Amino acid sequence: MVIAFAEQPLRLKRQFLELLEKDKEFRLAVAGYLGLSETLMRLESVEKSIKELLEEVKGLREGQNKLWESVNRLWEEVKALREDQNKLWENTNRLWENVNKLWEEVRALREGQNQNRLWEEVRAMRVEMNVRLERVERTLEKLTLEIEEEARTVVKHRLREMGYEVDVAPLILPEVEVNIYGVSDDLCVIGEARVRAPSGMIDEIDKKIQVLKKLYPDKLRSKVLRVVYATRAAGPRREG
Repeated sequence: MVIAFAEQPLRLKRQFLELLEKDKEFRLAVAGYLGLSETLMRLESVEKSIKELLEEVKGLREGQNKLWESVNRLWEEVKALREDQNKLWENTNRLWENVNKLWEEVRALREGQNQNRLWEEVRAMRVEMNVRLERVERTLEKLTLEIEEEARTVVKHRLREMGYEVDVAPLILPEVEVNIYGVSDDLCVIGEARVRAPSGMIDEIDKKIQVLKKLYPDKLRSKVLRVVYATRAAGPRREG
C-alpha cells in the first residue's frame, strides 16, 4: 500500500504534463490561473506576425529574381539585334561592291558593244539596283525604329538604376524633334538614337536644346542629361 501511494503523485504529475503539452485550452487555463495567459496570447500573435513577415520576404525575393530574369532576357535580345545589324551592314557593303562591279562592266561594254544594247543593259541594271536599294532603305528604316525603341528601353532602365523613374518617349514639335525625351522632377533627358552616330551628334542635341529653351522652356528642367545611343559611332572629327 505504501508503494501505491508513492506512485500515485508521479502518475498525476505525468498526466498533468501531458495535458499541458497536448491540450491548448488546458494550457491556457493553467496559464490564466498563473497569470500568464495574456503573455502567451501575445507570444502567439508575435509568432503569427513573424510567419506572415517571412512569407512576404519570400514573395519579395521571388519577385526580385523574376525582375533580374527579365533584365537578362532584354540584354540577350539587344545583343541579338546588334549581331543582326552587323550582318546587315556587311550585306550592304557587299551590295555596293556589286554596284561598283556593275559600273565597271558598263564602262567595258561601252568600249566594244552596240550602244542601244548597252543602254538597255544599263537600264536593267539601274532597275535592279533601285530595287535592291529600296529594300536596303526599308530594312534600315525598320532597323532605325527598332534602335530607337531599344534606346528608350535601355535609357529608362539605366535611369531607374540611378534612382529616377522616367517615361522615355519621342518629342515631336513643329520646330524640333528628338527621339529620346523624358522628364522627372528636376531632371530632363534629351537625346538621339541612330544606327550610326556622326561625330557632331552632341552639337546637334545642344542646338535642339537651345530651340526648346527659346520656344518651349516648360519642356526643360534645371538638370539636362544628354544621351547619344548608337550601335556604331563615327570617328573623331578632323579639323582642316
